[in-house]
Amino acid sequence: MIASVNGRVAAVSPDGAVVEVGGVGLAVQCTPGTIARLTVGEPARLSTSLVVREDSLTLYGFADDDERQLFELLQTANGVGPRLAQAVLAIHPPREVRRAVTMGDLKALMQVPGIGKKGAERLVLELRDRLGAGAADTAADAASLPAGATPITPVAPWRDQLSAALVGLGWSGREADGAIAALAPVADEQQVTTGRVDVAVLLRQALQLLGRS
Repeated sequence: MIASVNGRVAAVSPDGAVVEVGGVGLAVQCTPGTIARLTVGEPARLSTSLVVREDSLTLYGFADDDERQLFELLQTANGVGPRLAQAVLAIHPPREVRRAVTMGDLKALMQVPGIGKKGAERLVLELRDRLGAGAADTAADAASLPAGATPITPVAPWRDQLSAALVGLGWSGREADGAIAALAPVADEQQVTTGRVDVAVLLRQALQLLGRS
């Protein structure tokens, strides 16, 4: 198993990056949040998980080991493959995933594309007892809420994520701000219709607006 890669970032795209290791360019699939931390030409270290299929070898990259371990744990749940596990981490950071599963926050889990109510219930049922590492955080969250209050997942700062991703891809801050302003109505519509903002979709649309496919 390839547990990590450490080398120069040769290229970034909306779906991943190419990291040069020992003269070999490794294609790594990443979430928008991880991509936003990468800069072409700069060194980077990514924790990785290699998924082997009959017709493909896919390397998934993460900001740290904790994110990678959660990615692998999510796939032990029935019906969860690597793409869906990565989608979960694209929407929620590890701490929020643990909180949602441990506290049975179905609404938060259903914000992930591809997870409906039954899928969210299955994740809670199958993984709740296996996410003990986040128990302290969960207890702290629960203690801070008024009696009878329902936990609420913070809204992801999509503007910051999109701006960081565009700047990481080589656009200036001013160009990124222009694309964000143009896509604000799209983000608002996503929020109204789905209850969340899909940064990956917005990133692809921003690149089209800025002249890059």
